[in-house]
Amino acid sequence: MSDSIAGKDRAVSLALAEPTVHVSRGWIVKLSVANLAMWLASLTPIQVVLPIQLQNIDPRHKIGALAIVSAVGAVASALATPVAGVLSDRTTHAWGFGSLRGRRHRWTLATSLLGGISLVLMGYQQTVLGVGILWVLFSAFQNGEYATLSAAIPDHVPVRQRATVSGWVGMPYAVGLVLGTLLAVEVLGSSVTASYNAFAILMFALAIPFALTTRDPVLEPEHREPLSLRKLARAFWISPRQYPDFGWAWLTRFLMSLAIAMGTLYLLYFLQDRVHYEKLFPGQTAADGLLILILIYTVAVVVSAVIGGVISDRIGKRRGIVTVGGLTISAAAALLTFVETWDAALVAAVLFGLGFGAYLAVDSALITQVLPAAADRAKDLGIINIAIVGPAAIGAAIAGPLVTLGGYPTLYAATAVAGLLGAVLVWRIKSVA
Repeated sequence: MSDSIAGKDRAVSLALAEPTVHVSRGWIVKLSVANLAMWLASLTPIQVVLPIQLQNIDPRHKIGALAIVSAVGAVASALATPVAGVLSDRTTHAWGFGSLRGRRHRWTLATSLLGGISLVLMGYQQTVLGVGILWVLFSAFQNGEYATLSAAIPDHVPVRQRATVSGWVGMPYAVGLVLGTLLAVEVLGSSVTASYNAFAILMFALAIPFALTTRDPVLEPEHREPLSLRKLARAFWISPRQYPDFGWAWLTRFLMSLAIAMGTLYLLYFLQDRVHYEKLFPGQTAADGLLILILIYTVAVVVSAVIGGVISDRIGKRRGIVTVGGLTISAAAALLTFVETWDAALVAAVLFGLGFGAYLAVDSALITQVLPAAADRAKDLGIINIAIVGPAAIGAAIAGPLVTLGGYPTLYAATAVAGLLGAVLVWRIKSVA
């Protein structure tokens, strides 16, 4: 009896305690691959496939249609992630087998499967309404998966390793987009239906190795906090007065995400309408130009994410690197504010990538250090996720009118301001160096 109780205590401590043992390279690879498939399936549509699909459906109102579909998807994402986090935080071993007895992995598999099904159905839609409804469903399921995968780092990775791991795990955010674009444009010939089908298969299949072969400590029922409607409603709020560093981390992530959302949403149309890419390079499409920019951007993200994460862990500093990343993003947007040429777009892609890579790795580690409670890691990261996906809705709502009323220079000027504010306000966080 005493051995059983001791075993339970050890399992619970592993589920809720601060991790102290470094994770292996294999664990990092499996988590990175799962994230890669998830981001490939979610970022490529919004950047490439959705604009093509909506342009085919309603070419006259493509900008407004993309803004609306992006916005409603972002709202669904913002609502889904904290709820999924609350549920996974309180999931016990009541059912499941092997690694699926833990808190996270069964949710990872279920949400990736349902997200994939939503994508398959989306490929056959012929109306903006149909696309919007299924994009809402996909966004909700994809962000449910994101809630469980993002909790893996504070669940398993010690603080002294987090920026390095976050750098590797964060790279798929950019790599997924470039691989997805290559697949959609070069392999599948920009076919909307084929692209969605391929993304759906990869999203589910590449989540399986991490979910079935990595450890996920069991949470015993007696250590689970009760779930009520009040607790579920509070899943969307953490008091910035009680946890000021968490509040400032949320705000800086919101501003940086807003800058990224506004700076990239209309990039395909920018190449078409302002750069006139297809006239500059006869025989090529604006999607080909977008692919070139994404390739350059991705290489820059990979380099700066890995280097920035390693440097941050070695020197024990976070905020300074976040600031450098934000200022670099702001510089990229400022360039496009004043220069609407292909050469300027190439330089901006490098700057966006370098800035975002450094920011992504280090800020992700910083955020895990200001989470209020171990028992609510996925829920609290879900609230942080609102600061990531919320700007996609707000950014779309802001970007559309900015382009319509003031053109692309106005849009990129606003992007530069958002990046600058995020770079400065990170210094209001006091508990992290």
